[in-house]
Amino acid sequence: MSSPELILVVDDTPANLEVVCETLSDAGYEVATAIDGDRALKRVRAYPPDLILLDVQMPGIDGFETCQRLKADPATASIPIIFMTALSDAESKLKGFALGAVDYITKPFQEIEVLARVKTHLQLRQLTKNLEQRVAEKTADLEAALTQLQQSQIQLINSEKMSVLGNLVAGVAHEINNPLGFLVGNLKPAKDYIKDLFQLIDLYQQELSHPSAKLQEVVEEIDLEYLREDLPKLMDSMEQGVARICTISTSLRTFSRSDCDRPIFFDIHEGIDSTLLILKHRLKANESRPEIKVITDYGDLPKVECFAGQLNQVFMNLLANAIDAVEESNQGRSFAQIEANRNQITVKTQLSEDRVAIRIQDNGIGMTPDVKEKIFDHLFTTKAVGQGTGLGLAIARQIVVQKHSGTLEVNSNLGEGTEFVISISVKDIAVKNFQQTSCVGAAYR
Repeated sequence: MSSPELILVVDDTPANLEVVCETLSDAGYEVATAIDGDRALKRVRAYPPDLILLDVQMPGIDGFETCQRLKADPATASIPIIFMTALSDAESKLKGFALGAVDYITKPFQEIEVLARVKTHLQLRQLTKNLEQRVAEKTADLEAALTQLQQSQIQLINSEKMSVLGNLVAGVAHEINNPLGFLVGNLKPAKDYIKDLFQLIDLYQQELSHPSAKLQEVVEEIDLEYLREDLPKLMDSMEQGVARICTISTSLRTFSRSDCDRPIFFDIHEGIDSTLLILKHRLKANESRPEIKVITDYGDLPKVECFAGQLNQVFMNLLANAIDAVEESNQGRSFAQIEANRNQITVKTQLSEDRVAIRIQDNGIGMTPDVKEKIFDHLFTTKAVGQGTGLGLAIARQIVVQKHSGTLEVNSNLGEGTEFVISISVKDIAVKNFQQTSCVGAAYR
């Protein structure tokens, strides 16, 4: 059996504390109290509640400042705050909402109103926590799946079966599409059903001019007007989430193009964008650094005749290495220092006569002349034991040079970042050996 929700009541008037605490305790909630803002802040940090009822006018730190401090702290920012106040002016309410409060309760207290608002916001917080947990679980599952794919790459490379990886990712994208299609197909009817239900409720309210006390109590308890306003917003959020998954699924299919047996005409920018989306989780800000900024400067390119899946593997390798390089450059630097000189990766494409150049540049630590000379050698790696195979750049160069009759070059100076330059022909790539050569992909070096 789950423990009751903890509600912190903050008020400098003992009579108010007694009334509210008795009401909440009788309803089955666990109640804690504080008589001023300072005590409230200390109590919240030590024992975070599920909800805070906060008086506006208090000596010392008033309710507004207390709310502002709670919302500024990531550890307490998500706790819903309901203001308790005798103030009824719109300016005070707007100030409270601007600071992050979710609701107001006006003194003198009405027991039914207090319980209804408390119940509503506790339910909303629980729904939010459940959704965040499900998102975190799905994210963890996807990250675990990606880790498994990365581990599988080495085995597949050694056995020259990189086509299996492409088929696997394509299969995942296909499996995602089945439930995704169900969601896409049902969200609009669900919104229509909700609209119909609200219309029916409106009609009942029009024809039932004198609702019973029980019916009126239920309407107030569920806060029908708030539901009417908030439910469409929840549905819109779900639609945005589904659209995001559709984008990811499309990128997975783009990235895993199964074209081992023949070259096709392919949009290079589409391949780069799909790779960046797959790597997006590594570009996001974390506790040690801000977001890694990616600048794309795309030229006007025609479609290029290439082995698209293998070329995407090259983009994956070079972009992942660029992320590694800028993260390595952050060692010994504070968050503020990194923010002052932001991590950055630039991807530039250009057309010169019948050749396409793709430049991937980072502002990381750069390379010494000795490392630059060996960077494409088989089994050479600058990474710690267990973190790199020494195969990635060697195979990336093999894909560009042998499969596409192109070039892969590196420009780098220690402390000045690194730039990899891919150059391939728009068409008529060398395919004289592709019947004898199995598909090969790029692993992390």
